[in-house]
Amino acid sequence: MFIKIYDKLVETLYPFVIHPYIQKRLKNGKEDTSRHNERLGEPELPRPQGKLIWFHGASVGESLSMLPLIHKLLDENKDYNIMVTTGTITSAELMAKRLPPRAFHQYIPIDNPKFVKSFIQYWQPDIALWFESEFWPAMLGEIKKNNIPLILVNGRISNKTFKRWKLFSFVSKELLSCFKLCLGQSDEDARRLKIIGAKKALCLGNLKYAGFNPPVDKEKKADILAQIGQRPTWGVISTHNDEEAQIGKKIAKIKAQIPNLLTIVTPRHPQRGNDIQQQLNALGLKTALRTKHEKITPETDVYIADTIGEVGIWYDITPIVFIGGSLIPHGGQNFIEPCRFHDSVLVGPFTHNFTDAMNRAKKANAVIQVKNTEQLSKEVLKLLQDKEYLQTYQEKAYEWATSEAKVLDGISDVIKEYL
Repeated sequence: MFIKIYDKLVETLYPFVIHPYIQKRLKNGKEDTSRHNERLGEPELPRPQGKLIWFHGASVGESLSMLPLIHKLLDENKDYNIMVTTGTITSAELMAKRLPPRAFHQYIPIDNPKFVKSFIQYWQPDIALWFESEFWPAMLGEIKKNNIPLILVNGRISNKTFKRWKLFSFVSKELLSCFKLCLGQSDEDARRLKIIGAKKALCLGNLKYAGFNPPVDKEKKADILAQIGQRPTWGVISTHNDEEAQIGKKIAKIKAQIPNLLTIVTPRHPQRGNDIQQQLNALGLKTALRTKHEKITPETDVYIADTIGEVGIWYDITPIVFIGGSLIPHGGQNFIEPCRFHDSVLVGPFTHNFTDAMNRAKKANAVIQVKNTEQLSKEVLKLLQDKEYLQTYQEKAYEWATSEAKVLDGISDVIKEYL
């Protein structure tokens, strides 16, 4: 009943509210104008022959977590083709670089009954794998109507989401009834999914543990290393607004003891590069911005790598990595990737986006969690000055990350059962 009401409401409001909103996004560069027809359920690519497995994820994080499973399924069956849908320009650009042959990207259509019906009728996927916890009613209803097996993969139900869904259980039960199976990131996620209405929910592990390392362009890496020379470095990765300024205020203190130190900052949202440079310059730091093609000189304090798809280079170059989104109440970004690069990994106090993974990593003594930038600067100094301390955390991080990667086989086997 809820989905039917939702569909009617969207159809009514679309010309007056949703359409103007989308036009505003197009004007502001938040939608891909060259491929906007895909958002209207009007694809231009032909449907490939054979079985088509559809992966959907909200943005970059979900897209990256899909890659190992995509490769595994394609490697094991030459008749499979895979379509990946996302909603952001950044994720589309990333997928264009990272998807293997027989896999392709499309934008998810706007959740309008007309658009999703056109999308489903055109592509006719054999199975749909949902990699996000945002449930689009029109799309889920259309998938169910067409008897397409739908599986929630790596589902995460935060405390806030759980409380909200419990208040509106009549909605969550109807939406979750569209899923044949819900796979939670953790046992707690699976338990919560059952409570809010999943028919069948279980945990096989967190697929992000099995992720591929981001690619490393050898030529670009060699160029950066030539600019750095023998200088000690550390990375401040996937930062959010205000984190750069917080850490920037401590860089001079660290450099007082490590004079040649170079800090490499990669913002979560690369378009913030110019703003970050202005903030750090105002603190008296000498910076270089990658998108301006500014070189690293002996005087450079901070190198701002405001690009997409190059994070593997920074993980590979820096032995010490702080993962952003964790000094502010955002909840943290993926700290598992640098562990696989044999880095010593630090995070701030806010890691609730990765509660289960963080608990497991801390139990294995694989990461260093700090309360504030004062503690962060002390830990960075210790890691830079004590090689044995550094190597201990590098090894523990790597051992933990590789031991957790076995989840891939279990999830792959379950998906093949539904195919």
